[in-house]
Amino acid sequence: MTTPALGNLVQSFFTDHLPIQKGLRLGSIRSYRDTIRLFLQFVAEQQRCRIARLSLDDLTFEQVLAFLKHLEQERGNAVRTRNQRRAALNTFFAYLAVRVPEMLAACQQVAAIPVKRTSLPDTHYLEREEVTALFRSLPREGRFALRDRTLLLFLYNTGARAQEVADLRVEHLELEPPAKVHLHGKGDKWRLCPLWNETALQLRRILTGNGAAPNRPVFCARRNQPLTRFGIYKIVRRHAAAWDSGGPQPRRRVTPHLFRHTAAVHLLESGVEVNVIRGWLGHVSLDTTNRYAELTLHAKAEALRACELSSGISATSRARTAWKDDKTLLDWLNAL
Repeated sequence: MTTPALGNLVQSFFTDHLPIQKGLRLGSIRSYRDTIRLFLQFVAEQQRCRIARLSLDDLTFEQVLAFLKHLEQERGNAVRTRNQRRAALNTFFAYLAVRVPEMLAACQQVAAIPVKRTSLPDTHYLEREEVTALFRSLPREGRFALRDRTLLLFLYNTGARAQEVADLRVEHLELEPPAKVHLHGKGDKWRLCPLWNETALQLRRILTGNGAAPNRPVFCARRNQPLTRFGIYKIVRRHAAAWDSGGPQPRRRVTPHLFRHTAAVHLLESGVEVNVIRGWLGHVSLDTTNRYAELTLHAKAEALRACELSSGISATSRARTAWKDDKTLLDWLNAL
């Protein structure tokens, strides 16, 4: 049997295996595309030839190791990016092992490359007071004032990803009480999310003004073109950049995804069970949602430490508290 050419295998990987066999969406396929493109460019440079001249024999275990090292040391990629590229290559080589059994040994070596350990990224969110202040600061006049306010309210209400909002169509909304929305998330999975009365009201207003054909995008740019996730990002940054945080700690940058974190934390603080939040946000693993539980517990621990009594307390070791200067309060206490 003739061994397939590398070009044919790469083409079938992207046109058949990823979209049809694995059912991946366009965004995920593009991520694989970027990894494979970088890898093939790297191998071609190492072999001192054009990409079109590469063969399967050039895709070795040693080249994969060198490529991952190149990502960190020369391209300056973070460990998480390196791990993501490694996972994409693992999927590609697993596909090659099925199509070209002669490559099984090399593919097994690639599969054995360990994931590099890294700390979880800092999870930031907005406090309730900050959310209130942000919505009070939004403009009420202007061509896109209503759209922008509704967009930010929808992000906070649902915790939806930017791409899920970009893909939202009128037919996905049910605005009669109890209002809800069908969100199309990662892994081609749908989930149902309830809407606040205020969110449903604002959605009715923007749909009334722009028409409500079932396949019409809910959030539109100029000329009724659907907003992209990049457009959504720009809108959020335009209105919420003032709530970025600086200082010695890692910066908090207000983005659409930060609204997702904010929704999760506020749901948890309101007493919503973690499994409900997992379904609300569309997490596959409960471990992902548990990060928010750890975050709020950390905040509570910080608050507890702030008011904890230390050993050896004396009248001179503690700062004078405000209530000691309140004569009315002191008189009331003395009268008890």
